[in-house]
Amino acid sequence: MSAQIQSATSQPIIHFVHGNSFPSETYRAFFEYLRPQYDVQYLPMVGHNPVYPVTDGWKHLTQELIDTLIARYTQPVILVGHSLGGILSLMAARARPDLVRCVVVLDSPIVAGWRAMLLRIFKTLGLDKKFSPARFSEKRRNRWADAEAAYQHFASKEMFAIWPPEVLRDYIRAGIKPDGDGVTLTFSREIETAIYQTLPHNLGRLVRRPPAVPVGFVGGTESIECSQAGMSATRKIMGNHFKLIQGGHLIPMEVPAQTAAAVLDMIQSFNLPPVSNS
Repeated sequence: MSAQIQSATSQPIIHFVHGNSFPSETYRAFFEYLRPQYDVQYLPMVGHNPVYPVTDGWKHLTQELIDTLIARYTQPVILVGHSLGGILSLMAARARPDLVRCVVVLDSPIVAGWRAMLLRIFKTLGLDKKFSPARFSEKRRNRWADAEAAYQHFASKEMFAIWPPEVLRDYIRAGIKPDGDGVTLTFSREIETAIYQTLPHNLGRLVRRPPAVPVGFVGGTESIECSQAGMSATRKIMGNHFKLIQGGHLIPMEVPAQTAAAVLDMIQSFNLPPVSNS
């Protein structure tokens, strides 16, 4: 068990959980806008600890987050999660509300109702890959001559080209590692694919019994993921704590300042009671 953290700065703690395939250090610029008010903590990557394998419904990934909160902190913390990380944060908070002050999810739509039923059927029939990003991630290029070649590769892609250059540089630093005579992805594309293929189909339980802590949603107006998943279940869980900002699914990278401002406003709107540092 790692040493417990009380916040070296006496600031409230945010524990951040990243999105699929993006190691936490990718979000450095976003974190910098939060750090004047919060002590931002995280695991470098989820999904890569064999003690917590990727399985259907992300049970072990959720347990990894719960165990991390228990091991690291002497007090409940604020959970902020992007995409995959938002769902894990909601599930952890539902299971262990005593460890969590509130949850802010970043563009993590809740797949429930008939969409969840279809997802379950597709999984049973082995058709889920055809309708998820897994069909792309399993063939994603994962080798380059060097880090600069990797940067140029991603910079040429529409999804990454709209990121501020320093954010893309952060992704390269966090997301690329030496491998033989070149470099490869730090976040295994096999694990990325497995995470996509094991998306929980039972998130309707979050609607029936939401976490017993305040929860809020910050999403992108142009998010394809949200439009495909539908937002009715998400809005029902979040209530008035629901905000959209200009951008897509990757708003923490596309517009880190605006995303951080929305997160700060959301946390403030919860009117959380103070937590003793004693």
